[in-house]
Amino acid sequence: MEQEIPWWHKTILYQVYPMSFQDSNYDGIGDIQGIIRRLDYIQSLGVNMLWINPIFASPKIDNGYDVSDYMAIDPHFGTMEDVEELIEEAHNRGIKIIFDLILNHTSNQHPWFKEASKGPDNPYRDYYIWRDGKNNGQDAPNNWEGFFGTSVWERGPQEDDQYYFHLFAPEMPDLNWENPEVHRALEDVSLFWLDKGIDGFRVDAFIHIAKEEGYPDLDLPVGEMDVAEEYFANLPKVNQYMKRFTTTLREHFPDIYILGEAASANVELARAYCDPDEGGCNSVITFRYFTMDDSTKDKRLNSNLQDTNLLYGAFKHNMDQWQHAMSDVGGPTLYWSNHDMGRVVTRIGDDHVFRDNSAKMLATLMYLQKGIPVIYNGEEIGMKNLEIDDIEDFNAPEAKSFYKKALDLGYTREWVLHNLRQTSKDASRGGMQWNDSEFAGFSSVEPWSGVNVEEKYNVKAQMMDSESVLIHYKKILDLKRTELFIYGDYHLLPTDDNFYAYKRILRNKVATVICNVTEDMQYYDLPHEPDHGYRRPILENEGVRLINGGNTVRLGAYAAVVLLTDYE
Repeated sequence: MEQEIPWWHKTILYQVYPMSFQDSNYDGIGDIQGIIRRLDYIQSLGVNMLWINPIFASPKIDNGYDVSDYMAIDPHFGTMEDVEELIEEAHNRGIKIIFDLILNHTSNQHPWFKEASKGPDNPYRDYYIWRDGKNNGQDAPNNWEGFFGTSVWERGPQEDDQYYFHLFAPEMPDLNWENPEVHRALEDVSLFWLDKGIDGFRVDAFIHIAKEEGYPDLDLPVGEMDVAEEYFANLPKVNQYMKRFTTTLREHFPDIYILGEAASANVELARAYCDPDEGGCNSVITFRYFTMDDSTKDKRLNSNLQDTNLLYGAFKHNMDQWQHAMSDVGGPTLYWSNHDMGRVVTRIGDDHVFRDNSAKMLATLMYLQKGIPVIYNGEEIGMKNLEIDDIEDFNAPEAKSFYKKALDLGYTREWVLHNLRQTSKDASRGGMQWNDSEFAGFSSVEPWSGVNVEEKYNVKAQMMDSESVLIHYKKILDLKRTELFIYGDYHLLPTDDNFYAYKRILRNKVATVICNVTEDMQYYDLPHEPDHGYRRPILENEGVRLINGGNTVRLGAYAAVVLLTDYE
């Protein structure tokens, strides 16, 4: 059976945000040697693949997602020799490595853009998207708004008569995928790194590489802008481009793993992106799982930066759809957190009263479903959001614009800062907590990002505590490496919104996963077991008790249990 199934169906991914993971040279910034120093720890978790966020040369307008040289390592992180050592040492421990690959845009400091900016006749001009402005060049070519709250158009440097396109910051111009030379240049970049020995890529923002021909205006009042996702996200050409691109790479390296960031893709699009015959990706990460309660949000402000609750009913429905649609391609990616969103125990769990139990429950709920776990560094010790007290300490441009707009609308400073502390990506990028020393073992100097120092929530303390969040994560990943939790069918169990419960079934084994997603005591009645079956708990956190002759589970606040039934 296993021989017929792609190797990557057994992948367990650990995401490392290098700037915040481990500082080895005492400059307050994490680096490659820091990751090497912690490889034994990573191996001990039971993961078998590392996703490394961008380490290429960059001015860091967007923390490395603005690349100025794809084939050079940013000096903050180390040298090419350090990267080669990292690849070798990871492989020695049975750990594969994927790098972030940014296909949609570069930095405006990239040599390609510097050449393109010299004028319309430059050979690199067509590497980017340029258009004439309206009203004799006085106004932008259309009324589309980008993801950072400004027009997607910026007038070219050096008194250029044209505007260039950028979905993100003005310093991050979009590449022109209509130009075959762009394909070839990015293929050369990718093959360079694959030749170095990495095992694939997490492809950033690939759903935006195709734009609507003609760049039509949105139907808006004069002077207004809006995000035009229907014109620059998930267009049909995206999959054509990705299939062509990845096919070229796989001609040289057949077994690479491609994880695509498909933030706004629905389940049908995601299935197409991962189709073995038509798609370029093996797996995708979407933001569509998490349906949040928008009823209390102010529609005049950025929705993503307003604190709210997960709607478990909608979430269960979403996950059930993704489980079934992606089942034959290894299942969906399973994740709670990453570098672009608040940490899960703060965002979804309870980081005050029930921090341990809610962290353990959420991990049990998510990672024992069918699919590929993607665990964000620090999540496994129950790290909460970074405590940030001043708006000047937020790096994200959208945080500061949210702050100003909310104050202008009459909100208090305390309200705004609370929402940003709960939701901002800056709050998820605090230094990794290795111990309870002055800077949590991340560095001997003040970290670039700040760091929470906590007596209990650090690796050293949790490795010595058999009931810690870390040990619970290890137990989950031990189960995740078994056939039942890799290949087993998934069946969501009908419950009210106080529970998240499902079964995994493979041959004569059935695992029943029952999670209380509330802080209140809950009772779950189990179906009667046939005489030839034997049911026993194989994983639980605090507050689980079988009562009523073993036919009812009593679950305390955020309690979770995995029951295994072996049939003869």
